[in-house]
Amino acid sequence: MIPSRLLVSAAFSVFCVIKVSSLDTFIAAVYEHAVILPNATLTPVSPEEALTLMNRNLDLLEGAIESAAKQGAYIIVTPEDGIYGINFTRELIYPYLEDIPDPQVNWIPCDNPNRFGHTPVQERLSCLAKDNAIYVVANIGDKKPCNASDPQCPPDGRYQYNTNVVFDSQGKLVARYHKQNLFMGEEQFDTPREVEMVTFDTAFGKFGVFTCFDVLFHDPAVALVKDFHVNTILFPTAWMNVLPHLSAIEFHSAWAMGMGVNFVASNLHNPLRRMTGSGIYAPDFPRTFHYDMKTQEGKLLLSQLDSHPYRPTVNWTSYASSIEALWAGNQEFKGTVFFDEYIFVELKGITGNYTVCQKDLCCHLSYQMSEKRSDEVYALGAFDGLHTAEGRYHLQICTVLKCKTPDVQSCGGSVDTAATRFEMFSLSGTFGTQYVFPEVLLSEVQLAPREFQVTSDGRLLSLQPTSRPVLTVTLFGRLYDKDGVSNASPNLAAHSLRVLLILIIPVVYLLCCSA
Repeated sequence: MIPSRLLVSAAFSVFCVIKVSSLDTFIAAVYEHAVILPNATLTPVSPEEALTLMNRNLDLLEGAIESAAKQGAYIIVTPEDGIYGINFTRELIYPYLEDIPDPQVNWIPCDNPNRFGHTPVQERLSCLAKDNAIYVVANIGDKKPCNASDPQCPPDGRYQYNTNVVFDSQGKLVARYHKQNLFMGEEQFDTPREVEMVTFDTAFGKFGVFTCFDVLFHDPAVALVKDFHVNTILFPTAWMNVLPHLSAIEFHSAWAMGMGVNFVASNLHNPLRRMTGSGIYAPDFPRTFHYDMKTQEGKLLLSQLDSHPYRPTVNWTSYASSIEALWAGNQEFKGTVFFDEYIFVELKGITGNYTVCQKDLCCHLSYQMSEKRSDEVYALGAFDGLHTAEGRYHLQICTVLKCKTPDVQSCGGSVDTAATRFEMFSLSGTFGTQYVFPEVLLSEVQLAPREFQVTSDGRLLSLQPTSRPVLTVTLFGRLYDKDGVSNASPNLAAHSLRVLLILIIPVVYLLCCSA
């Protein structure tokens, strides 16, 4: 006969196993890291020098990981390029790379560091995860040898990949992702032969992983949600803010809402390069975020998320297609937003209803301002076309934005402060896509949690007067199937910008880092 206390103990153990095997909520953390950059050089450093620099950054990441674990975080995301820095050539980054095996090898580097050669960075990350009983997401470089039998093998005989790794709370390597969509000038890395769809399961949901520029494209970003049904995206990034529509906190929070998933984004902190903006975003509203262009310090963020967030269904064209165009004799004008030519109409009254169209997209707005200031101009804009500045991707955008000056010719320029609050707004458009990302950005580049909603018929609708003056209210649509289709030649100014940035960024880096 089994003693009663053993039966109680066994029942309690089963209860505990059931309880921990599936968590309805979990605490996530991100660390916006002020990365220590290597000294400027035209020749590669030794592997020992590279490791010294990486360990200095890992010392800072270690403090954030330990702090997050003590505060109950299950997982922490750290930034792209957060261990060795930015702006390398292919040769200069090589000493910083390690051979990262496929996670199917079932490897805990902390316990067996020499199994796959010299891997001190993976060993340290594994030990940080194991010692603190927390999942650790980091971005490092992977190297894979190849030879002449491979027709795609680079001339130097190796592939180099921008790589995310994930170590579980036991220190085991559970995920490895090679970045698919490399940003312009990222010639130190190769594009993987096939798009990698990287997921892993935990007691607190199914996770997907990708990196920075990937978020603007269908694969792997949208496919992970649509086809692999992940609950949470882990997103290391080195994101340069571009207003009015592509600041980090603005677009990443909008992507979480538009796709109906949690989005855990960790950015580098380098105000000199316009890099800041990290957050923990849920589909209903941002849980926490950080944007700081004034200080040089890193920042740890933590927040609770639902393990299986609710994904609402939105018909993005329903409302806009059901109402009549509200022209009201408005005079349209053209303006440029990040090298794209929009059609605008000025919002001339304290309240109003407006429509503006470009090609297949018509945007409808109803609004009421708290006051109509003489020193600020707002406009409703529409863009339907192929963007070609730093990549090729087809956009449909409806936007209300503050113009840079009272002159309407300045509409579309970068603005980060405003003085006009809105009592209400309702924005909709005749989108030709289901992938629309709702953005509301307030003065001093701040988000508006719980101040707006997206309705099932496709309206971006205010719930209350805005807590701060408005920079932009935007519906940012992506037509992924049109990315490679265009009869128009690339915008000459955009092409010139791409060339200029590729040339000037390394020069700025050398000047800044050698000062």
